[in-house]
Amino acid sequence: MKVVGNSLGKSIHDLARELFPICRSITGDGVRETLQIIRRELPQLRLEEVPSGSQCFDWIVPPEWNIRDAYVIDPDGNKIIDFKKSNLHVVSYSTPVDAIVPLSVLQEHLHSLPELPNAIPYLTSYYENNWGFCVSHIHRQALKEGDYRVLIDSTLEPGHLTYGELIIPGDSEEEVLFSTYVCHPSLANNELSGPTVSTFLAKKIQEWSTRRYTYRFVFLPETIGSIVYLAQNLDHLRERVVAGFNVTCVGDDGTYSYLPSRDGNTLADAVALHVLKHIAPDFRRYSFLDRGSDERQYCSPGVDLPVVSVMRTKYGEYTQYHTSDDNLDFVTPSGLEGGYRALLRCIECLEQNYRLEGLVLCEPQLGRRGLYPPLGGSRESPNNSLTMMLDVLAYCDGKQSLLSLAEKIGRPVWELIETIDTLEQHELLRVIRADAHRQLDRN
Repeated sequence: MKVVGNSLGKSIHDLARELFPICRSITGDGVRETLQIIRRELPQLRLEEVPSGSQCFDWIVPPEWNIRDAYVIDPDGNKIIDFKKSNLHVVSYSTPVDAIVPLSVLQEHLHSLPELPNAIPYLTSYYENNWGFCVSHIHRQALKEGDYRVLIDSTLEPGHLTYGELIIPGDSEEEVLFSTYVCHPSLANNELSGPTVSTFLAKKIQEWSTRRYTYRFVFLPETIGSIVYLAQNLDHLRERVVAGFNVTCVGDDGTYSYLPSRDGNTLADAVALHVLKHIAPDFRRYSFLDRGSDERQYCSPGVDLPVVSVMRTKYGEYTQYHTSDDNLDFVTPSGLEGGYRALLRCIECLEQNYRLEGLVLCEPQLGRRGLYPPLGGSRESPNNSLTMMLDVLAYCDGKQSLLSLAEKIGRPVWELIETIDTLEQHELLRVIRADAHRQLDRN
């Protein structure tokens, strides 16, 4: 499982650029259009429609929201706010309005950020009928007294919530879950980095001739989408999922971040920490108290799925978050490729995390197998590959998983694969692949 070359980041960024202009929300045609484009890359992606009014645990699927146009015209006849120039200008799920209002009334429906005077904020009103516009604070301060024409050409009607699901079969029915969301409009890191990186991870996994695990990728609206999905699939997921990743905010060039499962002691936690420790020792570690995305649903009591988040800069921790500054300049090809590589390393660790058992008692005679240097007793620096080989053999007791062994000897899993292959070829150890996940050291 080789990590791909450096043109990958540009390909992911190109997909994000194609998806960026689409106005997405938790329901509606923008979600469908987004999923159709992703399905072009993943033809086996299945789209599911859940009717408005469906009860899902404590939630009800809301009416479907679609928007065609929105704008504000000032007293001089100038169109000063235009949805077609930025879909962030409209509060998501705004009810339709067509009216002439004085500035004082308009101000009650305007939203801006004094601390970021040039940025357009992103706001929603999913579950309370309201309407509004988002503008830069500088723009808002420049408005003059008079009457303004406001138009939001939107609909809130019975319809559907749409999500996408892709199952990639493996040798085992046990599953690794990747969940990402498709419900924000033109936001790059907090929206499009997740589904675009997930798309390319799925494409990569599909290329492999063999897979240990079955992989489940879901593309859904945040919060209500994961709740709907769990309501439909909870028993299956609890039985089959051995590790899961909530994929979001994986596209900027900031430091890497880790947000654990609720208890922090699952296989996914161990894998995420192992990978980040070796690829980004300065990564930032958060608590489950810092949760804010769909890990809230997947790790909730009674659900208890082993789901973590491996991110670049965590949502809510960068200045551009939920504003127009979270754009395709903030999200970069190198940032996206870094997020992809981190998650691919997590997959590699899961795929290779078998138990290892030594086949000889005491330290084996490596010299007659050509695995030891011809002259011993040297005072020079120890042979790195030889040291790694001996360290692996020292812990191959048939009980340890490769992940726990790698942690003990301080090496990343991916550096040990060639050594293990060599030792297996010389019949010095065996990899215990039968009933693999039941035997894993999950701590």
